[in-house]
Amino acid sequence: MVWIWLALLIVFIVVEIATVQIVTIWFAAGALASLITSLLTENLVIQGAVFLTTSLLSLVFTRPLVKKLMKNDVQPTNADRYIGKEGFVTEEINNILGTGSITVSGVTWTARSYEDSIIPKDTKVVIEKISGVKAIVKISNI
Repeated sequence: MVWIWLALLIVFIVVEIATVQIVTIWFAAGALASLITSLLTENLVIQGAVFLTTSLLSLVFTRPLVKKLMKNDVQPTNADRYIGKEGFVTEEINNILGTGSITVSGVTWTARSYEDSIIPKDTKVVIEKISGVKAIVKISNI
């Protein structure tokens, strides 16, 4: 069984290296613990129990830390300051035709409707989000 656990350890490590996400590192820890256990006993039930227990415990105790470290924070940009601001439609917004523009604080933006509705020219809108170089807007309730 030593060779099987060693092979599993290698497979889990290779898969972990091949993927950008942390996917199999917990199983690699379990395989390593079972490899060590297989040197001490030939009992397959104990080896399997060590594998499952070590994998599960390492997952439970390290996953929150790993998620926190791997968290991709959105970096704010200057465009983010326009979110929530009101402007006026200068060209009818029609998502199907891919047309539309707005003016907000003297700046012209290509715009798309947040709700996939057609928004006529001169309508007061509010920017819900910025997607690339497009302002995603909906009609202002104010």
